[in-house]
Amino acid sequence: MFRLSILLIFISCFFISCKNYRSDKKEDRSSGIKVNIKAPATFHDTLNITMPAAVFYHPDSVQLKKIKTQTDSMVFDGNMHEYFYQMRNARMVIRKNWPKFGIIESKNYRFICFQPLDNSRVCIDLNTKKDVYGLFIYDGKKKPVMVDMTNIETEISFYLKGISK
Repeated sequence: MFRLSILLIFISCFFISCKNYRSDKKEDRSSGIKVNIKAPATFHDTLNITMPAAVFYHPDSVQLKKIKTQTDSMVFDGNMHEYFYQMRNARMVIRKNWPKFGIIESKNYRFICFQPLDNSRVCIDLNTKKDVYGLFIYDGKKKPVMVDMTNIETEISFYLKGISK
């Protein structure tokens, strides 16, 4: 009898602790830190690109303030730190490996339009991109591609295959 009661107490404690564990996890997710939410662009201008280039896009100052108010300060600071170093590294890689490749900064633009020699246009609405900061690579012939800045060397090499440095 004594063993049975101890066993029942043990099993009850086990189920109660599992239930509490699950509910804590749900609370952590729902009450957790706000994540980066991209605000729409303030400007509605278009940046036209007609030459091969790496186009870095940034939020404008008003957009950045909106993002900062919607994001936990620790997350915001961490993300800004990460973007800064990713973009700095990407610029260094491009300047070192492809020095003739233009680097263009897009800060106060909502649209980036790439126009190859055949006069077809590929326009990108930056409001549709989830990333606050990003990089498009364009060789003047193919469609532009958004690349992962942490894997810049590999992605540019694949995209620019056949183009000399």
